[in-house]
Amino acid sequence: MANTKSAAKRARQIKRRSLNNSRAGSQVKSAKRKLRDLIKAGDKTGAAEAYKEVSSVLDRAAKRGVLHKNNASRNKSRLRKALKGLAA
Repeated sequence: MANTKSAAKRARQIKRRSLNNSRAGSQVKSAKRKLRDLIKAGDKTGAAEAYKEVSSVLDRAAKRGVLHKNNASRNKSRLRKALKGLAA
């Protein structure tokens, strides 16, 4: 339990930010999973649409500080490579 008003406020802020960060992380994982499933199924058009969504979700997570920008870029690159492999 916080002893001061400022410590109580910080505790509230941390709680709220943790919830937002976990929500954003979950969105990233779900979007990536959906794309990988479509790639495995061989659905080119569905995978292309899902890639756009994943790219957007990763960029938003990086902008908000949930992921490092290089981490988001690396993920997008690897997913794009998998998508290109499907087209070949």
